[in-house]
Amino acid sequence: MKNVAWLGLLVGLGVCLTGCSNPGVVRLSGNTYILSKEDHAGIFGSQAKLQAEVISEANAFAESQGKVAVPVSTHGKPVGFGPGQWATFTYEFQLVDKSDSAAQSRVLLPQADITVSKSERVTVDKSDAPPGRSNDVYARLIKLDDLRKKGIISEEDFQAQKKKVLEQN
Repeated sequence: MKNVAWLGLLVGLGVCLTGCSNPGVVRLSGNTYILSKEDHAGIFGSQAKLQAEVISEANAFAESQGKVAVPVSTHGKPVGFGPGQWATFTYEFQLVDKSDSAAQSRVLLPQADITVSKSERVTVDKSDAPPGRSNDVYARLIKLDDLRKKGIISEEDFQAQKKKVLEQN
């Protein structure tokens, strides 16, 4: 009976571990592939070692196809502080011929962790009036009348300005 229990435990453990294993190289489209791995060593693992393993596995896959792996993007996550927060590394690459110029000169540029995008709507006043002036005759006449009532301009100035406003429109 104990042997059956041990066998069941081993089979269950094997199924769990197989379910957690990395899927290997996955084709995304055309000649683009992705490879991702988790390091289950926790705080004893090494992000650099994980990265080197993933890139080496991608290069071995490319060589088995008679091609070269050219990096497209990478993303790594260090080990977290809680349970199940394993270190991960994802490597996206393209397969190109060894004689292709992309195989010789490809360099990955650093990518920002956060990208901020700002969109705003801008409206433009297309009126012919210069800024601060209104094309509304009524509003301009009211303003002139207000200046006259406050004594800022004289009656003669008011009449002259009123005539100008009316002639312009």
